[in-house]
Amino acid sequence: MTAYLSQDALLRVRDAALESGLTDPAVRPLLFDGVLPKYRGTLPMLAAPMRQLHSDLAQMNQVERLVDGSVPLEIWLRNAVAQTAEAEPLKVFQQALDEVARQAGGEPDVLAGTAAPELKEQIVFRDDTVPIGFLRGGALAGASVARLKVPPYQDGAPLQPNGFPHAGTGWLVTPTLLVTNHHVVNARTGTGPERPLAAPEDLLLQARHTRARFGYDADSDGTDDSAAEEAGVSGLAAADPELDYAVLRLADPSTRPVLKLARRPLAVPDGDCVAVNIIQHPGGLPKRVALRNNLVYEADEHDVRYFTDTRGGSSGSPVLTDDWRVVALHRGSRRVENVRFQGRTTAFVNVGTQMTGVLRHLADHAPDVHAEITAAQDGGGTG
Repeated sequence: MTAYLSQDALLRVRDAALESGLTDPAVRPLLFDGVLPKYRGTLPMLAAPMRQLHSDLAQMNQVERLVDGSVPLEIWLRNAVAQTAEAEPLKVFQQALDEVARQAGGEPDVLAGTAAPELKEQIVFRDDTVPIGFLRGGALAGASVARLKVPPYQDGAPLQPNGFPHAGTGWLVTPTLLVTNHHVVNARTGTGPERPLAAPEDLLLQARHTRARFGYDADSDGTDDSAAEEAGVSGLAAADPELDYAVLRLADPSTRPVLKLARRPLAVPDGDCVAVNIIQHPGGLPKRVALRNNLVYEADEHDVRYFTDTRGGSSGSPVLTDDWRVVALHRGSRRVENVRFQGRTTAFVNVGTQMTGVLRHLADHAPDVHAEITAAQDGGGTG
């Protein structure tokens, strides 16, 4: 694979680490917290702290992922963010982390289109409380969301030497159909024009070997993880790389609730923002939820753009309104200019595909799957 970060970007990370005191040998174990010990043991050990740091970064920058599907450089950068308080080094680490996470997840380039306009107003004087049933609905919706692991294949065989699984998020739209991103099932590293696409036969193999883990709500470190259950996938029911969706068919029907879909595209009135919620498995880790302080500031027939905390592995997550209906399929982030959020300029906004657009595409290209989803939606769900 090509390196995650350019040489210039890697040097900026190194210099930021020096500025924030992360070259101290005592800090190194903290930066590698969560990286497989067996891999850590393969890294060269040097006497000079600055050379050690540069060597660590250069080595990790060339490793696509490990046997457990983790990306060492992504973990290191997350830890660097957690250990840094200074604004400028933190900005460098965060930008590098966003870049590595997007490439590791194989997110497609969503830079197309005009620059997003500046958010001109803040809505302060309105009631932002929700009924207590909002929490019960969220817990029920979360039961429908699974962590996905997708092994890459090439020419009909597991990809070598980097055939380690890619992580993503999926959710039940019927008892036997699971929705995620096409780029999650594509299981390739890279963004933009450099992002490779799996051959159709390999894509089908990757779908059939995907494992969905429901109820993965906590680490296996002594906390209760008894609700977690593994589900196999029998095939790919439908997919489209342009809208970046994939519908996987489970090997066995699930008894978990299905998420209800919004019947109309999300619209944002002029001068207003709309709160949404995202249930996700960032980085393939246990389930997390971003609640309500995730403002949709712009939407059209195709996309929803919002301010939300997501990371690699969040791809394929449901974007839900306060009644826990799925309005969009989260697919990635987009660089923007002159956009402000919470009093600061942001370089990124997140992007999801309107589910109404996905349903229209299914109706035209996979009518049997569309009919199956429609029947399940009419029959029940979390909403």
